[in-house]
Amino acid sequence: MSRIFVTGGSGRLGRSVVAGLAEAGHEVISVDRDALPAGHLPAGAVQETADLLAPGESLRLLGETRPDAVIHLAAIAVPFSAPEDVIFATNTRLAFAVINAATELGVPKIITASSPTVLGYGSPAGWLPPSFPLDERTPPRPWNAYALSKLIAEQTVQMFAAAQGEKIRYAAFRPCFVISPEEWEGAPTQQGHTLAERLADPALSAPALFNYVDARDVADFLDLLLEKMDTIPNGETFFVGAADALATEPLAGLMPRFLPGSEALSSGLTGTSPAFSVAKAQELLGWQPKRTWRTELKTPLNDETSVLAAAGTGAKETL
Repeated sequence: MSRIFVTGGSGRLGRSVVAGLAEAGHEVISVDRDALPAGHLPAGAVQETADLLAPGESLRLLGETRPDAVIHLAAIAVPFSAPEDVIFATNTRLAFAVINAATELGVPKIITASSPTVLGYGSPAGWLPPSFPLDERTPPRPWNAYALSKLIAEQTVQMFAAAQGEKIRYAAFRPCFVISPEEWEGAPTQQGHTLAERLADPALSAPALFNYVDARDVADFLDLLLEKMDTIPNGETFFVGAADALATEPLAGLMPRFLPGSEALSSGLTGTSPAFSVAKAQELLGWQPKRTWRTELKTPLNDETSVLAAAGTGAKETL
């Protein structure tokens, strides 16, 4: 059992990470500016309310709690949800403050959250990758403050890993479009649409290239990453996503409709293949996503979408 310090523990992803790590037997310290309501904190977890941007606050709280590992999730989590300069300053300062304080105190394992948006898809100037599926070798081309701040978070752990050698272990991960447990029940996603609506209208998921991940799968990934960090290269970055796409049709047909010029690139995305590969996490860590929208969605789809979903469950080669 480890003592794990999780920033942003009250957020969409943070709640599931805190719950999953606590269920796995860890002692979890959930840190956020906003406390969870009474009764929402799982057994095995405690929470601290703090503004980690306040001078010295990260160092103080980490010094008081003395964790075995830090998982940094706290950030402005949605692009363009605040002025660009505010997003950039907030996210980069938070990442540096937490990682620097944890390093100064000698916390053995430090992980930060990044984002698939570092790749630059959705750019108003146009964007095409060298190939599909996208993976950690795809060149980053961030075009907004959120994506740039997340790339800098990755570079921050790599900088500290270069300075510390093997004394402290660092990693970053890029969770795909996070779906929390209540969203399978019909609660709106971070973009305001329900999952049933996103599946019924491909235009809603197309800006994210149809990527997604169950928040509980991210918690499982982080538990395994913490276990394996001593055995993998230091400062690694991982994509963390579902084994399929958030779509009822193959991306080989959908992608060219929303990503001009991608016909040849996306032709191999047949069946339920996602646009984002998690092969690196599978190979280095032995991690596999367990949950898909086909098994978790509780909200009824319309008749046409239901037929496609059923076909995807029983005859994946047709989707």
